Amino acid sequence: MQLDSAPPIDYQAMIDTAASALLESAAAYLKPEDVQLLRQAFDVSREAHEGQTRKSGEPYITHPLAVAQMLVDWRMDAQGVAAALLHDVLEDTGVSKPTLTEHFGKTIADLVDGLSKLERLEYQTKEDAQAENFRKMVLAMARDVRVIIVKLADRLHNMRTLDSMREDKRKRIALETLEIYAPIANRIGLNTVYRELQDLAFKHLYPTRYTVLAKAVRAARGNRREIVNKILEAVSQRLAENKIEAVIKGREKNLYSIYKKMQEKNLSFSEVLDIYGFRVVVNDIPSCYLSLGALHSLYKPLPGKFKDYIAIPKGNGYQSLHTTLFGPYGTPVEMQIRTREMNAVAEAGIASHWMYKSGDGSLDTAHQRTHQWLQSILDIQAESDDAIEFFEHIKIDLFPDEVYVFTPKGKILVLPQGSTPVDFAYAVHTDVGHRCIAARVNHALVPLRTVLRNGDSVEVITSTQAKPNPSWLNFVASGRARSCIRSYLKSLQTTEASLLGERLLKQALSALVMTPLAGVDALQDEYMALYGDNLGSFREVLAELGVGKLLPIAVARRLVELAGRKSGESVRVSPIAIRGNESGTIQLATCCSPIPGDEIVGAIAKGQGLIIHRSLCANIRRFDQDKLLEVTWDTQRDRMFAVTVSVMARNERGTLADIASAISGAAANIESVDTQDGSAGEGYIHIHFRLQVSDLVHLDRVLAAVAQLSSVISAKRG
Repeated sequence: MQLDSAPPIDYQAMIDTAASALLESAAAYLKPEDVQLLRQAFDVSREAHEGQTRKSGEPYITHPLAVAQMLVDWRMDAQGVAAALLHDVLEDTGVSKPTLTEHFGKTIADLVDGLSKLERLEYQTKEDAQAENFRKMVLAMARDVRVIIVKLADRLHNMRTLDSMREDKRKRIALETLEIYAPIANRIGLNTVYRELQDLAFKHLYPTRYTVLAKAVRAARGNRREIVNKILEAVSQRLAENKIEAVIKGREKNLYSIYKKMQEKNLSFSEVLDIYGFRVVVNDIPSCYLSLGALHSLYKPLPGKFKDYIAIPKGNGYQSLHTTLFGPYGTPVEMQIRTREMNAVAEAGIASHWMYKSGDGSLDTAHQRTHQWLQSILDIQAESDDAIEFFEHIKIDLFPDEVYVFTPKGKILVLPQGSTPVDFAYAVHTDVGHRCIAARVNHALVPLRTVLRNGDSVEVITSTQAKPNPSWLNFVASGRARSCIRSYLKSLQTTEASLLGERLLKQALSALVMTPLAGVDALQDEYMALYGDNLGSFREVLAELGVGKLLPIAVARRLVELAGRKSGESVRVSPIAIRGNESGTIQLATCCSPIPGDEIVGAIAKGQGLIIHRSLCANIRRFDQDKLLEVTWDTQRDRMFAVTVSVMARNERGTLADIASAISGAAANIESVDTQDGSAGEGYIHIHFRLQVSDLVHLDRVLAAVAQLSSVISAKRG
């Protein structure tokens, strides 16, 4: 019997249906001219992505349509939805930003540009590319918060459809989502998106754990239904007795939060009792506190488990009363009590600004808090000139745990958990941080590294003569404080480092050429064009020399070669002589462990100085030719060099002792030994020694001494 194959999917009909549904949903709250704008954006996007498909095989246009539909569900304005429809056209098609500006105006073009990666630029590492793209997106987000809302919808749809990707790519995207995009969603109050991103990332990072935990939660759902219903009934009855109008909902905690609790507290699933929480939504703020009293009279509260986020909202504008109660059978019951407006902010955060146009103060607070955070991002950006450094500072501030402290005038400041008076000082103002010399917490003098707690009153003592201390970087917790301190120290050190670098360069030039090199200043621009490595000026090159990030002899050699080309003379510069005991700017590669006697080559690695490899080392191929320098061993050496030796021998009693004795007899030191039974076959053993030898001749003597042993099959350099 032959089975009929499934009919082909009519993608065009599917796209037309999705587009019609999108425009129909948008028409429910947008003006007719706005709906026409969305129709135009869809047409441009559809044409631009014509012929492109997703990994799943679907036409690419299905993705921007799905992202736009999410935004329409959130009641985003027409410009935001249009940007969602067009968000990939700059990156993946031939459409340019001027073309978008011409058709849709500058605002939409800027939104789309803020959502586009910097694909066309070249970076040394994936980390550099990720950091630069993140910086571009965050700065666009600071100018217009709609950028991040569109980006989160984009990421959410990508995570929902991640199954068609390769496993390694799935894990990379899931990790990035968990570390960056989920915390951003939490930071701007998009709680529903935050939880779903966490669960989807968990599913792809740890599929087995996710499946087992999901199954356990489904089973527990049935087992605990009786308890949940009993609690809902008791709470409803008690609130009604107190004449409080409320909507009570039981909610299941998301899988990732259950998993994190199991990890952090080392619990099995059966020990995690509070997988259910309850939400009480009332009409006004007085009813929140009345409900709290009613619930505390129903079930006893757990000491220390009450938090008032109504009086002191979270940094993202979230407001609610939190309390944990002893429920039936000793089950801990987590309760959240809030108004309808607070509930809107808790679910949608900054997106509630578009979803609910009631003019309620809670919604305005969410919007205001988000803009304060975005302004702090701009401040950090102003202090950080390095994209990776900026990326790290922002990641610090994305962690959700916060501490609430008071200024002497009673103003509340929200700081990351673990913050100190120095973090507080920089949160007040950069100059206050720079001039900070002492602090009082709750009117008592404390060390600057004191960790602040909720409710502390903090007063900073300043001096006009003070300046930031580098040791503060060891204990500050906020990205803002860290970036301000680093920026100040850099500006202070750059001048001194440049002067030192200039002296070191002159010494290196005089060591290379007998007569002073004329016209070095005129060669600086040419040097920067060829070897600048993204540094802004030759002064920065001098500063890098001064702090030891660049090797003076390497820069000097480049300048001498450039001078020779300019004069038309053939300049032969002697190789750099390596003694092996130089400062941290010259290192011996651990991958190939070069020793005197080996043919060697120097590779300039950004931020690491000159790395010496054996000429045959495979890792040399990773470097461009202009990063390689001719080096040789100095005849004057007074140290030993590390090298790995691999020995295969019969697995007999005393074999290891005999080999060690032979190595010692050849005047070599043993740093470490690693044995691998059975890896060489039954009855044999592989032993890896890390030795200290003086040069290649010495190594040959050691290998010969070991090879002479009757139990040894082979001895060679590892």
